[in-house]
Amino acid sequence: MQTRSFKFVYVLLVFSLSGCVSVVHFNQNSKSNENKNIQNYTEEGFASYYSDAFEGKETASGEIFTQTELTAAHRWLPFGTIVKVTNLENGKSILVKINDRGPFVPNRIIDLSKMASQKLGFYNKGIAKVRIEVVE
Repeated sequence: MQTRSFKFVYVLLVFSLSGCVSVVHFNQNSKSNENKNIQNYTEEGFASYYSDAFEGKETASGEIFTQTELTAAHRWLPFGTIVKVTNLENGKSILVKINDRGPFVPNRIIDLSKMASQKLGFYNKGIAKVRIEVVE
């Protein structure tokens, strides 16, 4: 009988404390960098492009990914940000829209669609040294 009373008190305690738990929601647009003035933000590093396996899949922003659009993934820039990407090896530049999170490979700063990598002239190479500059 004492064990049954203990279980009842334990269950009652768990239910009464469950109302004291707070839930933290993570917003992918909010990071420690959100206070930066992104209007003047530039970054240099390596770019890569998405595998065909991501075609038709939902991005972190909720958009459907397609290789034929000029889109990109960045770790923290807000969704919808337009960035100018310049291939530092050949001087070619394009504008892309940030609609996903990544890249998740060390030493890479941006993942681009296949179309973007072709326009920048590094599709066959796989990666390129780039500069990204926030446009809007």
